[in-house]
Amino acid sequence: MARVRYLGPEPVTVPELGDREVQPDEVVEVPDERFEGYVCQTSNWEAIEEPGAKALKKTAAKAPQKED
Repeated sequence: MARVRYLGPEPVTVPELGDREVQPDEVVEVPDERFEGYVCQTSNWEAIEEPGAKALKKTAAKAPQKED
């Protein structure tokens, strides 16, 4: 799941997240397929972790290191 930060000045209820109340400056997880729907609202949401970012980090951590 992707993560976004709410930038608004007051708490909001987000129906897509099960009517969850999100506080200003709170980071929440959103479905990967809906990530763009949040971050396109640049005055309200900020990208924290893009879809698939965790999978990439795990892959990079397991990559063999070169020996010189």
